[in-house]
Amino acid sequence: MKNSFLFFFTVLICFTVNASESTDDILSKLNLALKNKEHYVQLKEERILNFKKIKSDNLTKEQEYNYNKTLYTEYQKFNSDSAIFYVKKNLKIASELQNPEFTALANLQLVNLYSSSGKYRESEAILKSINKSKLPVSLLPNYYVAYREFFEHYAANSYDVKYLHQIQKYRDSLLTVLDPNTLNFKIAKIQQGMSKKTLGDSQRKLMALLKNVKEDDPQYAMITYLLGNIYEATHQTELRKKYFALSATADLKNANKDNASLQELALVFYEIGDVDMAYKLTQSAIEDALYCNVQFRTLLMSEVYSIINTVYLEKEAKRKTELQLYLICISLLSVFLILAIIYVYKQMKKVSRIRGELFETSQKLAELNQNITETNKQLQERNAQLSESNHIKEEYIAHFFSLCSTYINKLENYRIILNKKATAKQFDEIYKMLKSTTLVDNELEELYKNFDIIFLNLYPTFVKDFNALLIKEEQIVLKQGELLNTELRIFALIRLGITDSVKIAAFLRYSLSTIYNYRTRARNKAAVSRNDFEELVMKIGLITLKI
Repeated sequence: MKNSFLFFFTVLICFTVNASESTDDILSKLNLALKNKEHYVQLKEERILNFKKIKSDNLTKEQEYNYNKTLYTEYQKFNSDSAIFYVKKNLKIASELQNPEFTALANLQLVNLYSSSGKYRESEAILKSINKSKLPVSLLPNYYVAYREFFEHYAANSYDVKYLHQIQKYRDSLLTVLDPNTLNFKIAKIQQGMSKKTLGDSQRKLMALLKNVKEDDPQYAMITYLLGNIYEATHQTELRKKYFALSATADLKNANKDNASLQELALVFYEIGDVDMAYKLTQSAIEDALYCNVQFRTLLMSEVYSIINTVYLEKEAKRKTELQLYLICISLLSVFLILAIIYVYKQMKKVSRIRGELFETSQKLAELNQNITETNKQLQERNAQLSESNHIKEEYIAHFFSLCSTYINKLENYRIILNKKATAKQFDEIYKMLKSTTLVDNELEELYKNFDIIFLNLYPTFVKDFNALLIKEEQIVLKQGELLNTELRIFALIRLGITDSVKIAAFLRYSLSTIYNYRTRARNKAAVSRNDFEELVMKIGLITLKI
């Protein structure tokens, strides 16, 4: 009784916290995501294509292995056939390098892809060929995950309670080798609790994780999916629908074709009688499973699809009957409409008496049209100003390309000088040139100077607006002749959309900890909320800051 009360209290608190976004809003986002599904797929394909374009022809075998491993990760939940292709390439590279660790990792990746594609015998053969005692500790999590997912996929094809025991066994083994501080460990631990029916504790832990995970994180879909399973087990249909919808939306935006949320959500809508939505979600889920070639998902969906499709066809037949009835009603209404037209025609004779009033109204409308014309002229002037502003930005973009070209020419000249000295065997001179940092320092100084000039031309009030975000005692005062200092450059890059500290550190040639300290120090000096500080920096030039 006490546990039931605690679970109810936890659910009540979580419902209050999430009340800001209603289920209807979440379903609206889901429908929008379904509408834009092809767009998300296109973005995914473009990202993969852009990554493929950067491949160099002179990669080492180890580098090519890592390159293929990245492509495997991109394709794993998107297109299993392509993922298998790159894993097989890595198996060949591992064989050439005679690297047992590379071979084991590629085989474990192939196990998961084969089992999800319905190749259970091939998957099992690879698993049995792997000697766990010879695996490095770093690959044990992959080993246990491969076995767990193998039985999960196989259970979809041939359900037996012994497969559930195997899944639990390998999940328990996985927990012994995962870092307890990682998100994967916490999720696996929660799944273990769910299998033991400790639903209240599992729900509380999942809600705590959800607060710290962003919607674009792949684990967000898993966390919300598990919450949906908990609410299904506790017969809370509205919350079940909400969290399966959140999970499905996240999968759609990430172009994750191997997902279970759409199927579960389709069942929810079928149970509550919304056959149209259930059919729509089922169709989308089957399309994704076929696209990714995930056989076990296709098998699971086929049973659901046959049921929902039958009900949907029956409903469509009923709609056709209703449509015929509506057509008859429309025909009758048309007769009444003709009679109404005759009546209106007679009434038109009376309209002539109010033409004078209409004439006055038309004059007022003419005045309003004149006002609208003047407003349009003002809008055209503003558009011209915006066009000029865009033209200025285009010029600065061209200037940056020119700078890049200049740097390339300087590098080429430097290479020619080194080549000449190498030909002349002036190795001491070459050593002095290579040891000297003068060239790099000068180029960096010129780069930062050009960056400052161009940035301040784009955002001339940046320094003033940035200082407006700081408390008065901590506002930045530039030295004589200084356009931007290091702190201002960091936030200038953030204003341009470069928020990754690693990229900022690389551009400014500082350590990652230095960049982090600068950003933290600035937030501590903020006159606004620390959480909103960098968001307001990114709006400089778009809005008037009011502190």
